[in-house]
Amino acid sequence: MVTKRPTMAEIAREANVAISTVSKVLNGHTDVSVATRKHIEQLLADRGYQRPHASRRPGRRSDLVDLVINELDSVWGLSILTGVEEVVEAAGLGLVVSSVHNRESLTRRWLESLLARGSQGAILVLSELSEHQRAELSRRSMPFVVVDGVSQPPPDVPSIGATNFAGGYAATEHLVGLGHRRIAAIGGPEQLQCTRARIAGYRAALESAGLVADRHLVRYGNFHHDGGLRAMAGFLALPDPPTAIFAGSDQQATGVYEALRQAGRSVPHDVSVVGFDDLNFAEWTAPPLTTVRQPLHEMGVAAARTLLRIIAGERIESTRIELATRLVVRESTAAPALLPL
Repeated sequence: MVTKRPTMAEIAREANVAISTVSKVLNGHTDVSVATRKHIEQLLADRGYQRPHASRRPGRRSDLVDLVINELDSVWGLSILTGVEEVVEAAGLGLVVSSVHNRESLTRRWLESLLARGSQGAILVLSELSEHQRAELSRRSMPFVVVDGVSQPPPDVPSIGATNFAGGYAATEHLVGLGHRRIAAIGGPEQLQCTRARIAGYRAALESAGLVADRHLVRYGNFHHDGGLRAMAGFLALPDPPTAIFAGSDQQATGVYEALRQAGRSVPHDVSVVGFDDLNFAEWTAPPLTTVRQPLHEMGVAAARTLLRIIAGERIESTRIELATRLVVRESTAAPALLPL
C-alpha cells in the first residue's frame, strides 16, 4: 500500500501553526521559536514530508517566488505587486520581480533564468500566456498562477480574475438610472478578454433598459490616458455626442476629463464619467471619479496564496477564481442636463 504524503497545509494544521511558519522552517529561516521549529521538524520527519517535484528538478530550490508583469510603472501593477508581496513575505520567501513590457526578448530572458535561480513558482501578469511560455514552464516543472487582468488563460491553468462583465453592467446601469440614454463606452485593446467582458456588460445593461447599443458609441483604447483622450475627442465630433461615458479604466477616464476640458465641457454637468479599477488617484480627481472597484490588491493576495498551496502540494478545488467588483459612486456622475428650449 502506498502511503499518501502530507501537504504543507496538513503539517501546519497538525502543528496548529500557519502555513507560513512551516514554510519558514523548511527554508531555514531563524524567526521561529526553538520549540515550534523542533515540533514542526519532528512532524515533517514522522509524516515523510517531501518538497513537491523535488526529484524532478536539478539542484536545490531557492526560497524565491517570481512575479512576472508586463508593466510595473503603473498604479494598477503596483496594486497587484503589494498583494503578492504581502503573502510571499509572510511565508518567509523572497520575491523576484520582472517587468517584461510585452517584449518577447525580456520574457525569453526571464524564462532562461528560471532554472539557474531555482524559484519555487511564478505569478504571471501578462497580456497573453503563449503556448511556448506554458510549455517551458511545464518542462521546468514550475508551478504558476496567472492574474488575468488582461487575458483569459486556458481552463486548466490556475488563474485569478475579477468580475469584469458585472463591473461593466453596474457602471452602465448606474448611468441609465440617472436618466442617460446616449451612453458611450471606451474599452481597452479590443482583443483582450477583460475588454470584451466589460463591453459585453455595458451592452447587456443597455439591452435590459430597452436601449439600443449604438456601434458608433463604442471605441477602443489602450487603458491609458491618451486612449481616453483620443476616444472622447472622437465622440465630441459626432452630430449627437453622448451625455455619459463608461471609460473602461481610471486612466482612460483621466483622458476623457482632459478632452472635455479642452472642449470647454464640464464633468458631470455636460458629461458624466465612470471609470474602472478604483486606483488610488480616483478620489483625488476633480471631480472625484465614480468608478468600478477592481480588487487588485486582493487579486495579488489570492494569486500568491494559490501559488503557495500548489507549491505545498495541496489540491486546488477550482482553477478559476473571480473576485467581485463593485461600483463606487463619487461626484463625476449626475442626471443629464436639460437641453435648452
